Amino acid sequence: QGKSCHLSAALLGEDCEISQEQLYELLKYAALGKCHNAAQPSWCRIYHQSHLAGVVVVVLHEMSQLHFYRFYLQFKHLRKVFQHRFTLAPSANFPVSLYGEGTNLKPQNSPQGLASTSSECITKNSDLQCDPIIQRYGEKKQGLTSYTLTLEEQKKNDYPMEGSPGCKGYISTECDQQRTDSSPLFGLDCEMCLTAKGNEVTRVSLVDAQGQCLLNELVKPESTVVNYRTRFSGITKKMLLPVKTRLSDIQTRLKEMLPHDAVLVGHSLNSDLQALEMIHPSVIDTSLLFARSEGRRFKLKFLAKAVLGKEIQCEQKLGHDPTEDARAALELAQFFIEQGPTKVAELNLEMLLTAEKLAEVSQNKAVLQPQGCGFQEQLNEPPPLSKPCFLDCLQVTGQKPLLLGSQGLDSSGLCQSNLSTSNKQILQRALEDVPLSKFSIIQFSLGPEYLASHLHAGLHEKVRSKLTDMLTIYAGPFEENFCMKSVKKEFGRCGPIQSLTVVTETFQPYVCIQYEVLEAAQLAVESLNGAEVAGSCIKVQRPVTAAMLDCNVLIKELELDVENEGVIYVAGLKKSLTETDLQEEFSQLKDLETLFLPKDLQSGKHRNCCFLKFQKAQSAVDALEAINGWTMKGSELRSRNALAPGHLWRWIWQMNHSNGKQGKHIFYEKMEQLSDSEQDLRKKVKKLDQHIKKLYRSLQNNTLCVVLFPGVNSTHGSQSGLGLMGIKDDEGRSAC
Repeated sequence: QGKSCHLSAALLGEDCEISQEQLYELLKYAALGKCHNAAQPSWCRIYHQSHLAGVVVVVLHEMSQLHFYRFYLQFKHLRKVFQHRFTLAPSANFPVSLYGEGTNLKPQNSPQGLASTSSECITKNSDLQCDPIIQRYGEKKQGLTSYTLTLEEQKKNDYPMEGSPGCKGYISTECDQQRTDSSPLFGLDCEMCLTAKGNEVTRVSLVDAQGQCLLNELVKPESTVVNYRTRFSGITKKMLLPVKTRLSDIQTRLKEMLPHDAVLVGHSLNSDLQALEMIHPSVIDTSLLFARSEGRRFKLKFLAKAVLGKEIQCEQKLGHDPTEDARAALELAQFFIEQGPTKVAELNLEMLLTAEKLAEVSQNKAVLQPQGCGFQEQLNEPPPLSKPCFLDCLQVTGQKPLLLGSQGLDSSGLCQSNLSTSNKQILQRALEDVPLSKFSIIQFSLGPEYLASHLHAGLHEKVRSKLTDMLTIYAGPFEENFCMKSVKKEFGRCGPIQSLTVVTETFQPYVCIQYEVLEAAQLAVESLNGAEVAGSCIKVQRPVTAAMLDCNVLIKELELDVENEGVIYVAGLKKSLTETDLQEEFSQLKDLETLFLPKDLQSGKHRNCCFLKFQKAQSAVDALEAINGWTMKGSELRSRNALAPGHLWRWIWQMNHSNGKQGKHIFYEKMEQLSDSEQDLRKKVKKLDQHIKKLYRSLQNNTLCVVLFPGVNSTHGSQSGLGLMGIKDDEGRSAC
């Protein structure tokens, strides 16, 4: 307690487009932590996941990134609270990609018509009684003495025992005191090599109940080594050359270190004790503890990953690490004792192992599949099963996932449209039920009248048109024979130029310049208005249209956007400068965290600008003062506060380079309808933002909240989605 969760995500640059699989990765880890094969997501990091109070996912049905920026001013709460944003690749089947395939959730309709999964939906697995773990240990949680091997079990599994054939000369640990449920546990693991005598120990590791390493010693074999088994043991001839420690020394040290009531824990511990030539009366063998049918055993590597969420025995390492293996076996035994047989059986390890094997087969399929022949047919195997859904895993661990909204999930994980429920009802139900659930998915919708494809097309054109106007500036007047090269050079210092044309309809010539980034256009207006360029004192302004009347308000709000906090834009860079050069040049700036050098998404070439993100907002302010007028490699730099986050920069580029013709035949006919309904739409969006604000305020601190605009992927066209995320802190804002 006292530890707060926080989130780290490097989303400043072009890597801020997240796939559905990466989103699933985040939600799975946030919901399950280090179990059920859940690993930290590859694109962001959750610190202190175990302290998360809950996970809440808000889905804005049929809405895209387009809606967020068209109604940017209306989404006042969203843009001020969530510091992490990412572009979301659109999916043809968003619910399946969000929840995972194979979900067995069957929502029930409440009297209000809400699709929900609450406590009544959580059922015990009817096959639990058939699980080998339950059959062996029963359902109730017991003390550690219930899981130590009996003399009969030790004999059956080839443990060294007093008076047994082949154990002549073996040394006893002399731990002969009566065991209790509070007796201390010790993890033990050895690495062996093959000698003329047989298996001989070359390394021994012992860890205590806290996982502290008490012993990690190389041992010189008595006989000539035939095979070092380096691939598995990690032992080489060179490593053992200077070693003086012999088996008898290790036996003496173990006898001295182990208390008289010690319980040894290991995976197939009989092999280790045989190699040590020692007898110990009380052992827990994790290869037998996690029981399987027909005498089969789970590997330690699999159990560590499936139960503890730990990767051990990695292929990149040379051989196994006995300390790592000893600690893993110990933690597995502690998990089993603390959680009890029922919780362990509910992990459904057989299912996870099957899924892992199928994933391996799937990964190898492209390599192994012969031309013209199906891989499944070749192996005579059934088709691969769908991957387990993490919501199913939540259910079996006793957590209660909650699904609320106007879209229901059927048993196959597909959505069914039922848009009769109001957002107000959904909010009311969420305020009541979300505090009772560890994982909640809340879905809001604007309503069917706003989801038509022609409205999407119309919105797209309006946003594209407004962005184009915001990226465009007019400069002039110039003299008749002015030098275009001088104009291009001066305005190019503000940032990358998309196009530059001369306006001839005026008495004196003007120049129309369209930039690739918003910051460049704004920098040109701020720094060159009233300046002398190409021999003329010029005025620099944006186009004057009805849509641009609120441009200054929008620019100010973009500057204050929480995602742009501590980020500045720098222009005037020479294109020959590499990212390494810039890192070196800017290294003197205090608290610099990230440098993003944009590229042309077609040619891959660097632009003449970059973004700098600082750990502290004040450091960004200080950097602005330092950089303006700074000369780098003979080029004068210009800078200002950032306006467009990384995902928006990419989106603007794509809009600039699209032909803008998609769907025009539809929306020109419907523009009047769009104009009539847009005022209502603004009100709806504003109300939706207020609903999310109320829901967010009701969440406990340390709750991960993810708001998703899923995007649109249909026969009428595709629109990227948008994700906003953060962990609520004490001040009601999302923690970074």
